[in-house]
Amino acid sequence: MTQLIEKLTNAVPSWGAKLAYGETTTINGQEIMPVALVGFGFGGGEGSGELPEDGQGPVRSGEGSGGGGGGYALPVGAYVGGPDGLRFRANPIALIAVAAPLASAIGWSIARIIRAVR
Repeated sequence: MTQLIEKLTNAVPSWGAKLAYGETTTINGQEIMPVALVGFGFGGGEGSGELPEDGQGPVRSGEGSGGGGGGYALPVGAYVGGPDGLRFRANPIALIAVAAPLASAIGWSIARIIRAVR
């Protein structure tokens, strides 16, 4: 188990920008490179022991281990090459998906500050 987590941890830095920037594609004479916000995480655990320590009741022993991981990619837009140079074109749906919780958190914070001042 520990070796698996160490292998994943060592591999993550080599992924780098490869995950956030896609392969350049040419569509109708324009070069397009997709861009995504990428996040991922891994975790693991292990356990053992004998319970209870207070000396009351039967002595129990236990073992356990587990692990997991996950990730996401949010397509935020693309770099598009054209006659006037390279331009970033945002994905409006992704921007709304990111902005809505952020705006909600800001609004909630402002409301809490106003209540605290009163």
